Amino acid sequence: MKAFILAAGRGERMRPLTDHTPKPLLAAGGKPLIVWHLERLAAAGFRDIVINHAHLGSLIEQTLGDGSQWGLHIQYSPEPPGALETAGGIATALTLLGDEPFLVVNGDVYCDFDFGHFFRLTVGGWKPAAHLVVVANPAHHTGGDFSLEGERVVYANGEQTFTYAGIGVFSPAFFAEVKPGTVMKLRPLLDAAIAAGTLTGERFAGRWVDVGTPQRLAELDAELLAADVD
Repeated sequence: MKAFILAAGRGERMRPLTDHTPKPLLAAGGKPLIVWHLERLAAAGFRDIVINHAHLGSLIEQTLGDGSQWGLHIQYSPEPPGALETAGGIATALTLLGDEPFLVVNGDVYCDFDFGHFFRLTVGGWKPAAHLVVVANPAHHTGGDFSLEGERVVYANGEQTFTYAGIGVFSPAFFAEVKPGTVMKLRPLLDAAIAAGTLTGERFAGRWVDVGTPQRLAELDAELLAADVD
């Protein structure tokens, strides 16, 4: 299985930090956010990684190189200024991702999720169009995104809702109708899959942070340094 890391966002809420540093390269706990992902992906058995980029993308390539220092093989999917949003970025990178289901993870979240779980999940075939990881709603997003009925993801029903963690496994066919180079968000495709009953998910109860503001970055940095997390 290949992994796709979303790293093309401008990071407007993180300015001025992102004026000269792409958001995934901002450091927490002594290393860039995206390096935490690369280390955990490598430890989980992933080898082939695709990373999209737009804003200051050359700095991402210069910093990460070909991935060999983590035992990985990294390929890049450059996007035009302004980027292509999530669905557009993934659709544009499909030629690099191949014909099998692949993992997608947001480059601007921190989590201790066991990415090797997805290898076990896909043993014996893959049926859902997509499988999402959801988390308890953080303070800055109390309304959530979805609800769960068993393993089935449904529209937020007002009872118990969850927030999409920015982690999921997707079939290439999920993006088949999105032309490469198109600017498109992910939510319309997720809504179509909910309507078709082909979107599954699971709740993750471990450590997860949406590093969306300088304050949350500073808090995560202090927490990781104090805990001396590897």
